[in-house]
Amino acid sequence: MLLPLAGRPMLDYLLDRVREVKELDGIHLITNSRFAPIFADWAPEDVTVHDDGTTSNDDRLGAIGDMRFAVARAVLHGEDVLVVAGDNLIGYSVPDFVAFWRETGGSAVALYQSPDRELIKQYGVVELDDDDRIISFEEKPAEPQTDLAATAAYLYAPEHLALLDDYLAEGNSPDAPGNFVAWLYSREPVYGYRFSGEWLDIGDHEQLLEADNRMRERAGLPRRARYTP
Repeated sequence: MLLPLAGRPMLDYLLDRVREVKELDGIHLITNSRFAPIFADWAPEDVTVHDDGTTSNDDRLGAIGDMRFAVARAVLHGEDVLVVAGDNLIGYSVPDFVAFWRETGGSAVALYQSPDRELIKQYGVVELDDDDRIISFEEKPAEPQTDLAATAAYLYAPEHLALLDDYLAEGNSPDAPGNFVAWLYSREPVYGYRFSGEWLDIGDHEQLLEADNRMRERAGLPRRARYTP
């Protein structure tokens, strides 16, 4: 998340988008004990870094476990919460996402319409009804039923976020944030926001190089054949 794209840490681009939300009260970054000092050195004044106390994959809380940790540590009970994975590079308007969500009265997930049927198999695939409410959510399906991929950007109503305890108490997976949505949508109203605009989930070297070159082009820098920090 701190690898540079055209000379700026990846997270800086994400924060540029998040800060466009006028109602924003605070930004909380959750990490483990290994990386907490590095993020603390980087963090701007408006970002609070929280160390979840874990040190390895053996004791990690998982993305959903970290969501519950963040609610408790940052005292977010009763708050509307935007959750975004730090390795996402987004080009759509987060304020537009928030406006959509407020009109629904539920929770919401940002959806990418993918023309690549093979690529979409790597994500949660969502089906919506005529009101954009989620009626099915399948993680990494072998045969996707739609072309709508759930991205790691969520807006939660406080009463829905409070169900994290129930979700984890049932023994469900604490990892992969989409798993909570897959559990939640059949219990509470969750809607899909179909955005137009750029989105990259930077999970491998190829995607990192593509993201770097996109940012380099916008900064007037030459493209590179190989990524180097």
